[in-house]
Amino acid sequence: MNGTITDNVAASRFELAVGDELAVAYYRNEDGRVVLTHTEVPQALSGQGIGTRLARGVFETLRQRQARIIAKCPFMAAFAVKHPEYSAMLDG
Repeated sequence: MNGTITDNVAASRFELAVGDELAVAYYRNEDGRVVLTHTEVPQALSGQGIGTRLARGVFETLRQRQARIIAKCPFMAAFAVKHPEYSAMLDG
């Protein structure tokens, strides 16, 4: 299991490789903020905490960049609510 979150800038998504599968969190940059739009975890990885690992990696990466975040993706928004340590990063 790779476990490293990478920012695929060309595809506007964060990626987490697990074996031959790829979990992704799509984003766009808007008015100086990162808008998290959609998260996908392959069915083969469902129930293994992969989405949570991806979300934590995304938020940690963006925290290091001192980014402001708009979580339009329901999964990322729910993650942020459950993890108040990231609430200061959120706009909207």
